[in-house]
Amino acid sequence: METDKWGRRIRAFRKLKGYTQEELARNLKISVSILGEIERGSRLPTESFLKEVATLLEIKVDELTPPEDLNE
Repeated sequence: METDKWGRRIRAFRKLKGYTQEELARNLKISVSILGEIERGSRLPTESFLKEVATLLEIKVDELTPPEDLNE
């Protein structure tokens, strides 16, 4: 799986829910640079990170999963 697919989905849901990178990073208690790395695909998000993001954005973790990964 390509890490950028996770990042693109996180970014899309973040924007859809009206969060800036700064706001989401602050709520996740991480730096903006770490969130940026994840969104750009240079850092793979952990399972616990995905759960925290999903909780904050009020979505299911499955919604963050890239579509082709659901079929595996």
